[in-house]
Amino acid sequence: MKKGNPWALIPFVVFLTLFIGSGVVIGDFYAFPVIVAIVISGAVALAMNRKEPFARKVDLFCQGAGNLNVMLMVIIFLLAGAFSEVAKGMGAVESTVNFALSVVPQNLLVVGLFIIACFISLSMGTSMGTIVALAPIGVGISGHTDLSMALAIAAIIGGSMFGDNLSFISDTTITAVRSQGAQMQDKFKVNFWIVLPAAIVTGIILGIITMGEAAQVEHLSYSWVKIVPYVLVIIFALAGMNVFLVLALGIVLAGAVGLVDGSYHFMSLLQKIGEGMAGMYEIAFLAILIAGMVEVIKFNGGIDFLLHLVTRRIKSKKGAEFGIAGLVSLTDLSTANNTIAILIAGPLAKNIADQYGIEPRKSASILDIFSCAVQGLLPYGAQLLAAASVAGISPVSILQYSFYPILIGICGIISIFIGYPAKKKA
Repeated sequence: MKKGNPWALIPFVVFLTLFIGSGVVIGDFYAFPVIVAIVISGAVALAMNRKEPFARKVDLFCQGAGNLNVMLMVIIFLLAGAFSEVAKGMGAVESTVNFALSVVPQNLLVVGLFIIACFISLSMGTSMGTIVALAPIGVGISGHTDLSMALAIAAIIGGSMFGDNLSFISDTTITAVRSQGAQMQDKFKVNFWIVLPAAIVTGIILGIITMGEAAQVEHLSYSWVKIVPYVLVIIFALAGMNVFLVLALGIVLAGAVGLVDGSYHFMSLLQKIGEGMAGMYEIAFLAILIAGMVEVIKFNGGIDFLLHLVTRRIKSKKGAEFGIAGLVSLTDLSTANNTIAILIAGPLAKNIADQYGIEPRKSASILDIFSCAVQGLLPYGAQLLAAASVAGISPVSILQYSFYPILIGICGIISIFIGYPAKKKA
């Protein structure tokens, strides 16, 4: 294997310095716009390697940015954003939460919060959207009982990371699948059986901790019809339907429900679709710019150097899988954003997976599981910061109850040790 050129990695160093350095100095890891950090880093990549004509480097950048997988990812991001916003706008989130709270036993409300967060995040494809929807309910339940506020919030964050890791319309899942060339349903099946034990054990732990505590939830109204688009999208996706068709049908179904019940008129529905897509512009452009920058770094020998560095001690397939897990975990610690971590680590992980015969469904699962495990434990990550802000507590206080992110990391490690899943027969 080529040893590569370590100097070609300077754009990555610039990005992390801008992103982390500004966070440390200002005390806010989200103050420096990440897209500006990537633009500056991309400019540094283009300024390097003076032997090559500038026009050639721009061509390489555009070639990487316009990669087939990147463009597919961008379109899926836009459709996923549209579906999520249309469904939320016609009351699907509120109905789902109210329905779940109506059927959860009063003495299992924290377990219920975890399960509700699992379903909503699986349906919406966003941990942040789930936290914003459920954190005020967690605060209310804690206020009416002796239950710890940090415990209720940690249950919601755990459930939100469940869907972030598994949902067919989650940006982390889309990025992991596209970067590894995996099939969405294949990755889901592998990933689901790895993290299911973590979800079950988390539910049991929460049940034991809150035993004997109960809170009265007033009668809440909900509509079955508004929950249907979420359920159908999950069913269609599991059945193996093309993700474009799944999301398009989801938008049509959610829009139709909204038009019939008066939540939308035709123009307001179109505006909601536009708003949903607009909400994904940043992550879409990040994907494009990072892919362009990585292509230039690759041309300059940076990816070869990283591959050599990561794989020089790897002697087996298991070692390669642990290498991918460590790579994405460190990237997430550095960027505090699991989607960006997968975008950066994905191409490298693909090279390692190809070299050591790791199936795409497994490498995609490893990327997603370990990035979500780390993200769910970062006190400076968006999820903990947002939830702690709503609850009026320190994000550090939530960590003692962060069972699910720890358990999915453990389950991910066990799956590597036992060689799950077995290789598909040719």
